[in-house]
Amino acid sequence: MTKKLSAMDRAEPFKIKVVEFIKKTTRDYREKKIKEVGYNVFFLTSDDIFIDLLTDSGVGAMSDNQWAGIMVGDETYAGSRNFYHLKEAVRDIMGFPYTVPTHQGRGAENVLDRVLIREGDAVPGNKHFDTTKAHIEDKKGTAVDVTIDEVYEPETLHPFKGNLDLKKLEKVIQKYGKERIPYILITITCNSGGGQPVSMENIRQVHEMAREYGIPLFYDAARFAENAWFIKQREKGYEDRPIREIVGEMMSYADGLTMSAKKDAIVNIGGFIAMRDKELYQKCAAMGVLFEGFPTYGGLAGRDLEAIARGLYEGIRLDYLTSRISQTHYLGNGLKDIGIPIINPIGGHAVYVDGKKFLPHIPQTQFPSWTLSVELYLESGVRGVEIGTILEGRDPKTGKERLPRLDMMRLTIPRRVYTNNHMDVVVEAMEAIKARKDDIVGLRFDYEPPVLRHFLCTLERVNE
Repeated sequence: MTKKLSAMDRAEPFKIKVVEFIKKTTRDYREKKIKEVGYNVFFLTSDDIFIDLLTDSGVGAMSDNQWAGIMVGDETYAGSRNFYHLKEAVRDIMGFPYTVPTHQGRGAENVLDRVLIREGDAVPGNKHFDTTKAHIEDKKGTAVDVTIDEVYEPETLHPFKGNLDLKKLEKVIQKYGKERIPYILITITCNSGGGQPVSMENIRQVHEMAREYGIPLFYDAARFAENAWFIKQREKGYEDRPIREIVGEMMSYADGLTMSAKKDAIVNIGGFIAMRDKELYQKCAAMGVLFEGFPTYGGLAGRDLEAIARGLYEGIRLDYLTSRISQTHYLGNGLKDIGIPIINPIGGHAVYVDGKKFLPHIPQTQFPSWTLSVELYLESGVRGVEIGTILEGRDPKTGKERLPRLDMMRLTIPRRVYTNNHMDVVVEAMEAIKARKDDIVGLRFDYEPPVLRHFLCTLERVNE
């Protein structure tokens, strides 16, 4: 598993020159606020939050170099020099000659899926995330999970739980036929599986199967750099390989990718599609004009494109990745020490609490992990998020509730934002919740949207 790191390795490779003050609130204040917003933490305002672990998307702290890039933004509608800086960064780091910028990752998914997916198609992959699955289903396709079984075993210390099961994958290909599979998707790292990485060996094997059947292979590459760090830490033969070299090999096996740059490029907004095939690029560029904007800005300001280009280089720095993932492990180990059930091994961008195991008296249909996120906010002003039943949604064909085998509360660490003192607050709050957990009651819908319901739903206590 991950080797023991020294204090020098764990130390942040930066110093702080700007701070933003955050507000501490009372329990009475938080009880009033969470009820006002229908027990949906997405509706809380930033002023209501003390420590925000809702997501790592777009909430990182940019560097002085990135902020300097903001000041040289070229806001030309067509042909911004910042686009060409981004294009060159993608080519240099990832090896893809064609780039279509988008306003964020889901914009990239929408454009690519509109080009590739037809009604009745299937996209096999390792636990597609919420927007990924929603875009596939919006195009009348089916997202088919082919992750290894170990991903559903919270206590199992498999080093690469994000791996695809090759037997499952081949069965899907044989069931649908290669003509009905527009691409195979590997999410690196696997967010819905607990932030778990995918091994280089598995990536290579999936690549070989994809080539055998003539099916394109794409990545959801939002956290590609973190995945490379885990390969370096856990996979034999990669211990002495530079992160950039590992990234290069990972990318060499894919035909293209979608990326939310708000993660491993450490920016507040932006994403892109990258690919090798010129014809596919032309189709995506044309579709991008319709939904995102001209292909040299893609819904972004030139300054945003520049920040992404610079952030891609910062995101693959070994010292940064080691310090960043060490903080996640600091929180995870702190929770394990007080007996909080979490998904093991600890992932890269977040710690996932096993909500079903922590609150076994709450039925899954009353949303234990969502309930736990509400309790964490009430206890401490810390905002986490459910990766479980509400996020999973209903089966679009039957309308029945989908009950995922993993029902978790995600505590997501923003990049370069919080200190370990903030992580200690989370641990203390969870210890207090543990002491009263048997008295916690579940939730039911007050309003349930038809798609991506976790963003807009409202709930109420089952005993109200």
